[in-house]
Parts: sequence; structure tokens; C-alpha cells
Amino acid sequence: MLYTRRELGKLALMAPAASRVESPLAALAQARRPNSVIGGVSIGTITYSYRSMPDQSAEATLRYVVDSGISQIELMNGPAESFAGAPQGGRGGGGGRRGEPPTPEQQAAQRESAERLKQWRTTISMDRFKQLRRMYNDAGVTIYAWKALNPNMSDPEFEYVFNVAEALGCTHTTLELPTDAAQLKRIGAFADKRKIYAAYHTHLQGSMTAFDQAFAASKANMANIDLGHYVAGTGESPVPFLRKFHDRIASVHLKDRQTPAHGAGNLPWGTGDTPLKEILQVMKKEKYTFPASIELEYDVPAGSDAVKEVGKCLEYCRAAL
Repeated sequence: MLYTRRELGKLALMAPAASRVESPLAALAQARRPNSVIGGVSIGTITYSYRSMPDQSAEATLRYVVDSGISQIELMNGPAESFAGAPQGGRGGGGGRRGEPPTPEQQAAQRESAERLKQWRTTISMDRFKQLRRMYNDAGVTIYAWKALNPNMSDPEFEYVFNVAEALGCTHTTLELPTDAAQLKRIGAFADKRKIYAAYHTHLQGSMTAFDQAFAASKANMANIDLGHYVAGTGESPVPFLRKFHDRIASVHLKDRQTPAHGAGNLPWGTGDTPLKEILQVMKKEKYTFPASIELEYDVPAGSDAVKEVGKCLEYCRAAL
């Protein structure tokens, strides 16, 4: 349920006066349609930001996104694949107590679960993913990327990831940055063939040279650089990276981290060392079209939740722009 019975009831009473609207639900969707493009800068979020929320379904995730005021997202694979009917459970637990390694039985269960998921991924129709896209788009939310790709996947699994990206309307699919040149070349070849970018995410390894190997391997290899992690890893501003590589960036992640000298903490926006305002203003001035994804990683304060905090981050962006 994206809307409450009370909200639908109110709109049902209004429906006769709104002859152009097909239904009360459509009226409410239109009235609450989010818009997080600010001054020409596309502000989105990665749905990982909502990992602390109780319901991780695709429907609930959409409600979180809309309630945060966000109109474009990088979608994690969990809600998407769950909606499409992926096999659940069977991972056999993470291991024994107090960090003990998994038992042989648990390892066998994990292998069995992985094989079931692989079989599902390589045989599933794209119809449910297309339905998911329509549901999000109808609520005013565009899916610009989804995160599921793993360099160790087989070719049929690669095809699945890019098929889903196409079905969802993504411009790119995201994954962690590998260090192996052969993997970067293989991934780039798939991305180039499908005309959907492979965008690599960085943590503390982000730097002015971190993507050199990926960029050289394929024109379809792009950056999904985390600008907060960049500050925590280098102690430097990421603005020079934006200016130099703006044409090789598919999207960026925004968070406010400290420099190593200050502890590299992940803090509420405006209290760390990441030059968020400057980043956003440079994106506006230079008319960069790649989206900037809010990634909520600081501790959610008591009495709040992830939806409210993503909304606060969006308002920070609005004020900065």
C-alpha cells in the first residue's frame, strides 16, 4: 500500500470535482509527485539509505523514496529481485557464534542457495521488472541505476543484470571497483555491447588515479564515485576529480565524512569535512547532468528514521543550490 485508506477516502470524496483524474489513487500520486531536481542538479538516493526501515519490499521502498521527496534512485537488488520472485533464504546463516567460520552444513546450504538464485536469474522473464518500473515511474520516481553486478558472475548472469537494467530504464548498473584488468575489460565489453554503462563504486581507495585502469579498459566503464569516502581516504577535496572526469562519471554518492586527520567519521550533513555545498554548486554551474545520490550512513538520531533523514539531506541540497 502506497497510500492509506484515509487518504484514499478523502480523494474519493473529491473525485467528482476532478473529472480529469482517472482515480483517487492517481489524484494522490499526482499531488504528491516528488521532484528532486534542484537548479538543474539531479539529486537522488541509493535505496541502501533505507536499510534500517522495517519493510524492505519494493512497494515499501517506493513509499520511503516518495516520502523523502526523491524523484530518482539507484536501486539495490534486494527489493527489485524480491518483487520479481527471487528465491528467499537458505543461506545457512553467516557462521557459528562469535564470528566462528560457517560449518560444512552451513557452507553447503549457502552453495545450494547461490545455485538456486543463479538458476532463477538466468531463466526469469523480465515482465515483473517492467512492472516494477511502471509502478515507480507512475509514482514519479525514475530508476537511473541498479546494483547487482559481481565480477565473478557467469556470462548468463551478466546478461541477466543488463537485461534487468534495460527493463528498469537504467542508464547504468553499479558495482564495486575491481582491481583485475581482465575483469574490467570483460565487464566493459558487456556494457559496451548493451549500451548501458558499468559504473564502479569506490570506498577509501577513491583518488585521482583510482579509475585509470577501468577507464582505459572500455569507454563503457564509468565512475560511481563516493565523494565522502574520497575525503576520508585522501584528506583532499573531490572537486578536482569532478572537474577532470565529469564526462566519465555516471553518478556520484554524497555523504559528509571527515578527513583522516579528524577521524574520518561519518557525520550528519554540514558537520563533517566533505565540501558538499561546493560540490553541488560546481555541478550546477558546470551543468553536470549525472545524478548525485544521497547515501545515508551516519547514525539515525533517536526519534527519527531513515526517511526523515534522507529528507533532511535533500533539504541541505536544496539550501546549497
